[in-house]
Amino acid sequence: MRFFARTRQRKNLPGLRPRPYSLAMEKVSHLGQTLTRWRVGQSTFLALPEKGARLMNWNITLGDGTVRDVLYWPELKTLDDLYKVRGGNPILFPFNARTYDRGEIQFWRDAAGVRRPMPMHGLARQGDFKLTRLDAGGFSAQFVPGAEARAAYPFDYEFTVTYRFEPFGLVCELTLRNLGREPLPWSAGHHFYFTVPWSEGASRGDYLIRIPAAKRARQDFTTGQLLPGPALHADENLANPALIDTIHLGLRSNTIVFGEKGRAGDISLRLGHAKVPPPDAAIVTWSGSDDAPYYCVEPWMGPPNAPEHKIGLHLVPPGETETFSVSIAVK
Repeated sequence: MRFFARTRQRKNLPGLRPRPYSLAMEKVSHLGQTLTRWRVGQSTFLALPEKGARLMNWNITLGDGTVRDVLYWPELKTLDDLYKVRGGNPILFPFNARTYDRGEIQFWRDAAGVRRPMPMHGLARQGDFKLTRLDAGGFSAQFVPGAEARAAYPFDYEFTVTYRFEPFGLVCELTLRNLGREPLPWSAGHHFYFTVPWSEGASRGDYLIRIPAAKRARQDFTTGQLLPGPALHADENLANPALIDTIHLGLRSNTIVFGEKGRAGDISLRLGHAKVPPPDAAIVTWSGSDDAPYYCVEPWMGPPNAPEHKIGLHLVPPGETETFSVSIAVK
């Protein structure tokens, strides 16, 4: 059984147009795990919601019968250590990337001054979830904190990941409900691994990305501090090495677009519903190497190490709920 698409498009995305579509959902066994597969119109989604609420792969069957990978997933021999796999969409919660406390990595300090551990990219991607909704249009899964999570983030809360799948897109909502008596800090995000290049014979240099950012930063990996980032244009070539590990801030629009120059099939990523996101909202661009078969465009609530520098740190008051929503479409 073929789980992950490997055929890339050979022409300008035939058949990408609104049409009546069907919904289907099934359970499939793969490498000792039971995955869920959705078919929504021409899109197929594969996920393991119980492990990290992980969306693993998304591909689209084109009008000529070829298949385009949108979210990359590698061929594996085991799903052990799933959270380490570079593919799909790892969920970053409660904080994204690297946190520091006074220069020491993988720690953070809470409002009461207590120093606590915090793994790289937080707790959710390696955590267990329980399904609260599963239907032909997507799923919702609630984080079940283990011992590591309780030590690192000892609060009373509910964290839920919700996916809604569409024929040429998806919506993902990260929702934090404060059940306790003190403000709840968070600055979460996504780590989407997009398949690039997606056309046969193309290279990364054939792709442009448009990020309407007013400023850019980088993180000092020794201290965790934010440093000035590179000077970039609104439209940049994905092969530009200056994009790697850049944090794009001060977004003038909620929409980021990237795709192959002169061809259809762009990916449009939108943060929230307001035309202009909060000023601390961030997009991070990254890839593991120049020839990696993926390119990460990551929407975050704020830059890394938010608990220390407070940029992009959100506080959910007792009894209230906050949601970070991201939508993606192929056009």
